[in-house]
Amino acid sequence: MPKFRVFIADFIADALQPEREVLGDIAEVAALNANSETELEGKIEAADAVMLYHNLSLTRATISRLKQCKLIVRCGVGFDNVDWEFARNCGIPVGNVPDYGTEEVADSAIALALSLTRGTHLYNSQLQRGVGPWSYTSAAPIHRLRGRTFAVIGLGRIGTATALRAKALGMRVVFYDPHKQDGYEKALGLERAESLESLISNALIVSVHTPLTPETRHIINAKTIQMMPRGSFLVNTARGGCVDLTALPAALESGHLAGAGIDVLEHEPPTEDHPLLVAWRNPEHPAFYRLIVNPHAAFYSEEGLLDMRVKGSQACRRALLGEPLRNVVN
Repeated sequence: MPKFRVFIADFIADALQPEREVLGDIAEVAALNANSETELEGKIEAADAVMLYHNLSLTRATISRLKQCKLIVRCGVGFDNVDWEFARNCGIPVGNVPDYGTEEVADSAIALALSLTRGTHLYNSQLQRGVGPWSYTSAAPIHRLRGRTFAVIGLGRIGTATALRAKALGMRVVFYDPHKQDGYEKALGLERAESLESLISNALIVSVHTPLTPETRHIINAKTIQMMPRGSFLVNTARGGCVDLTALPAALESGHLAGAGIDVLEHEPPTEDHPLLVAWRNPEHPAFYRLIVNPHAAFYSEEGLLDMRVKGSQACRRALLGEPLRNVVN
């Protein structure tokens, strides 16, 4: 009996040992290593299952050519780069791997927040360039974190893990998530805000942890940044489209934002003329010292990456064998 065919669309292009350990007895596994959807043409059509990362999107143009596909699994949390509604209409389940990097992303969000609020990044950058005195005063004033408000937008797995870490720092942790059932805040010892405005209006740190949906696209923008207190900080380790990045340079330049930590951008990598990058690379702009940009790396640890690959492969195995699927998003 011929084996099934599982194609890894992008991102992974090594010897595929984790995938073959899970699937090798029932499927041939191949990495297509595409950087755009057009590179999949003529290669992916015979897939019985597709594993997708974040280097490209799967639109109806590709999905309509998948005639025997039993599952598209987005090996990660966000699934906005798959036309999951069209896939559902084609009878193809779309799943994700929601739990592979919970600890890593939460740790990264806290790391960015601490580096910004304690002045660690600012001190290092100034001293490295020989700007300002060799003194704590170059980043003053810095305030104690205990009792200050850490605001979480979206209290899913990662938002919850981040909230608990902020709580361990002695911060007042408040969240806004209209989809979270009542009482969850009591179980965790957190506070619930009834609106986004009430959440961010008193926050020292605002940390974004939502999926990217029409409801959350640009949930942080020039208007909502102005609702935050002057001198507050923004962290985004969720999806790039949740923050309107074009609003950040002006907010940093005016001092309304004292700093921002951005792990995800709307388009990755960004163009060289993106306003945020231009400001960030300009030693004369406050963003040079007060903005931290990472290359969509918050999810990463060797252990987390292995989890993602193994769990994505296990999802494919269940689909190919006709077993009940988990984490179906459509």
